[in-house]
Amino acid sequence: MKKRRRQFDDEHEEHIDESWLIPYADILTLLLALFIVLFASSSVDAQKFKSIMESFKSEFTGTKIESHDAGLSVNPSDGQTEQKTEEKNQQQETETTSKEDKELLQLKGQLEKYIKDNKLQANVSIQDTKRGVEITFDEVILFDPGRATLKKSSYITLNSISKLLKQLANPISIEGHTDNVPIQNPKYPSNWELSSARAVSVLHYFETKHIAKNRLQFVGYGEYQPIYPNDTDEHRKANRRVNIVILRNSDSN
Repeated sequence: MKKRRRQFDDEHEEHIDESWLIPYADILTLLLALFIVLFASSSVDAQKFKSIMESFKSEFTGTKIESHDAGLSVNPSDGQTEQKTEEKNQQQETETTSKEDKELLQLKGQLEKYIKDNKLQANVSIQDTKRGVEITFDEVILFDPGRATLKKSSYITLNSISKLLKQLANPISIEGHTDNVPIQNPKYPSNWELSSARAVSVLHYFETKHIAKNRLQFVGYGEYQPIYPNDTDEHRKANRRVNIVILRNSDSN
C-alpha cells in the first residue's frame, strides 16, 4: 500500500498543472493591446477613438462589427485632408501666377522692342507694375488738343499693339487722363468727359481689331491722378495721357 501511494505521489509531482499560463498570456496580450491603443489614441481624432472602442467591444464580447471604418483607419482625418487640399490649391495658384508673370514679361519685352524699333520712346513708355504691364501714350500720339477722335497716324501704332495684346487673355484697362486746365469745349463739359471719351475711342478701336469685348474696360480720371504737379507746360503735357494696362488676373477681380 505504501509503495502504491509513493508511486501516485511521484506521478503527481511529475505532471505540474500549467493551466495558469493561459490566462497569464491573455493578460499580457490585453496589456499590449491597451498600450497600443493608448499610443494610437494620442494622435487620432474622435471618430478613430470610437472605432477603436468598437474593436475592443468586438474582442471582449464576440460581437461582429458591421462598420467598414472600424478600428484604426489609414486614411487621414478631415482636418488633414483639408490642409492637404489647401496646400495643393496654394501650389497650383503659385504655379499659375508664375506662368502669368512669365507671359506678361514676355509681352513687355515685345512691346519694348516695338517702341524702340519705331523710335517712339519720347512719347510712349512701358513699365511692369503691381497691376500689370502698363503702356503710357502721350496725348500727342493719339489725339489733337481738346479732342477725343483718334488721329489717323495713331492707327499703325495701335494696330501693331493690338496684335501683341491678342497673345494673352488678360483683361485690359484703358484709362484717360488730362491736366488741370479747364476745357474750353461745349462737347465736353469737364476734363472727366474728355478723358473718358478718349479712353472709349481707344477701346472701340481695339474692338474693331477683334480683341474680345469681355477683356476691355475703360475709365476717365480727368485731372485727378497726375504724375507731375501741373505747374509747368512740360508737366501738364506729361499728365495728358492714355494708359493701356494689361492687368494681372488677380488684380482684375
